[in-house]
Order: sequence, then structure tokens, then C-alpha cells
Amino acid sequence: MEAKPLTNSTHPSPQKILHPSENAHQHGDRVHTHEGQGKPHVHSEASLRQIVNRLSRIEGHIRGIKTMVTESRPCPEVLIQIAAVRGAIDRVARLILDEHLSECIARAADEGNIDEEIEQLKAALDRFLP
Repeated sequence: MEAKPLTNSTHPSPQKILHPSENAHQHGDRVHTHEGQGKPHVHSEASLRQIVNRLSRIEGHIRGIKTMVTESRPCPEVLIQIAAVRGAIDRVARLILDEHLSECIARAADEGNIDEEIEQLKAALDRFLP
């Protein structure tokens, strides 16, 4: 069971971290480029909104944990909340990976640059996985 954030604060709208292109705006999508590549990757607004919303909830949950620590709450309670944040981060990572596999990898296969895209994914997974 996922723990709820400890605060009920409202979050300002998150900054957009992806760079829109004219073509993407026409289709309601967002474009981003992978570091060192310059090749655009288009993702749906719904997918990005879902990921950003989850990250905003995680951000609020972390602020709640910070409050717990400053209020000297029992360590086991803090650790349980940290475990909940870890789980939430893992679920966001899974959403991003699913999106990458279904959109970016599939697009790379269609465009004929699947090997390059898979190598970049492997490098990212090497850094991500323990």
C-alpha cells in the first residue's frame, strides 16, 4: 500500500523541461532530444502530464519527509515514508521506460537507427540499475 503525502499543499505548475517544436504543437505532443543527439522524440501530452503529475506528488511527499525529520518524528516512520518515495520513483521510471520502448525505440526501428537507440538505452540502464 502506497503511503500518502504528508502535506496537502498545492503545487505550482511544473516547469516544462521538454522543448516544443512547431510540428509537435500542431499534434498536441512534445518533443525532446537525447543528450548529444539532436534527434527529436515526440511524446503525447497525456503521457507527459501523467509523469509530471507523479513527480509533483513525489516532490510533495519528500517535503513531508523533510518536515518529519525537522519535527524529530520517529525514525521508523521516516524510513517508511522514504520507502514509499522510492517505490513511487521506481513507478515513474517504469512509466518513462515503457514510454521509451513503445514510442522512441519503435520510432527508431521505423527510421532505421534502432542499434544506436538501443545502445543509448543500455547506457542509461547501466547508470539507472544498481
